[in-house]
Amino acid sequence: MATLSLRRIDCATVDAAEQLAALRTRISALGDVVSPRSRELTTKVFGEPLPPVRVVERVCADVRERQLAAVLHYTEQFDRVQLTAETVRVSAAEMTAAHKAADTKFLETVRRVRQNVLSFQLGLLHTDARLTVAGKHELKLRYRPMRRVGVCVPGGAAAYPSTLLMTICPAQAAGVRSIAVVMPPTATGANNPDLLAVCHELGVQEVYRIGGAQAVAALAYGVEGIKPVDMIVGPGNIFVTLAKKHVFGQVAIDCLAGPSEIVVMADDSAHAEYVAADLIAQAEHSPGISLLVTWHAPLLDAVQAAVSRQLAELPRGDLARDSLEQFGALILVRDAKEATALVNQLAPEHLHIATHDAAALAEKIDCAGAIFLGHHTPVALGDYVAGPSHVLPTGATARFASGLTANDFLRRSSVLDFTQAGLKAVADDVRLLAHKEGLTAHAASVDIRLKHGYTNGASLKDHPGASLLSQPRLKG
Repeated sequence: MATLSLRRIDCATVDAAEQLAALRTRISALGDVVSPRSRELTTKVFGEPLPPVRVVERVCADVRERQLAAVLHYTEQFDRVQLTAETVRVSAAEMTAAHKAADTKFLETVRRVRQNVLSFQLGLLHTDARLTVAGKHELKLRYRPMRRVGVCVPGGAAAYPSTLLMTICPAQAAGVRSIAVVMPPTATGANNPDLLAVCHELGVQEVYRIGGAQAVAALAYGVEGIKPVDMIVGPGNIFVTLAKKHVFGQVAIDCLAGPSEIVVMADDSAHAEYVAADLIAQAEHSPGISLLVTWHAPLLDAVQAAVSRQLAELPRGDLARDSLEQFGALILVRDAKEATALVNQLAPEHLHIATHDAAALAEKIDCAGAIFLGHHTPVALGDYVAGPSHVLPTGATARFASGLTANDFLRRSSVLDFTQAGLKAVADDVRLLAHKEGLTAHAASVDIRLKHGYTNGASLKDHPGASLLSQPRLKG
């Protein structure tokens, strides 16, 4: 196997800022992180090597116009699978059969993880908040679950039963009753018996054999046989991520969860073999972004060597190698202070702090999707079993976005209930602000209630001259 060539950046050099800026652009939502296969398919389908954002725009517009016909067309073009209106949905019998045939130990693991996730997510749930001023008013913030949610599960490079658990369980913890799952029609997607068994175990009744931007568009706009949803969640490649961004506003989304990424922040206490394993674990998603940030220079060579050794022993070593060479880097900083500043700029999906006092350094990190502390907390724990969802913001969007939780599936409504006395107590303030804004009808809506002193249940027709049209101009 050829020697691995990992990019190195020394922050003490004059061109370090330029290199880091280029790196940040490449791993941001403005980057072009696509696999060679995706690039090849884009050219074949559209006749030109369109950038991902143009592909998504075309696909979503076509699905909106031609509905299911467009979804089936792009499924055939991108996934090379011919589906019909009858076969696009996985039948209940298929899911029941998959569950019945599933390995007992696998299902036991699914149940344990489900319990872990539910326990954590249920503990996070917002509860209604209430403020009461006796005799005057009651204010309440009320929460209700989303009515219908769509879940995107990747199915290209690998099968992801964990993604089903990390998306469906938080939604169920919030009380969402209608959940539609979309997965590509592949052996690692909707044709995977283990994934269907998990859906059945979790009580999901809607599973569709579609993926990519066309699946996101189908969920957002609705097509024949697939009702539109109120929210779309789940990770995916750059096309899925950009499609979610495109349909945002038509529906809610969780976050821009694109290609997986990790930053390992390490000092002289870090074990090179551990760090190498962490970098490779994200790179094997292919594409996956893997960065080491350290102020202990000897660690760079040690990690480089450890990565090369471990790649040679892994079944997906070639895929991880390609990803590391394209999207990996070993970054040398001056000290821990510079490291934390850089990490906050990178705003990574996963941050693993492998240092002497990881908890203290974590307090200085403001921008990261999930933070893993110490030498015995690999990202794989968060990916599979811990409880927080592994659906996290990528591409530096952790600057403003957060990982998926049960609370994201809750809608907030304010509920206001005033008595006549309460209305009178605040009327002057309403009137003054309304007139300042030139919205005199707002003031009138208060004044008319105070002028006539209607009681609950009284009707306007019971009070002569009460028509708004017949009232003289009200003055503050």
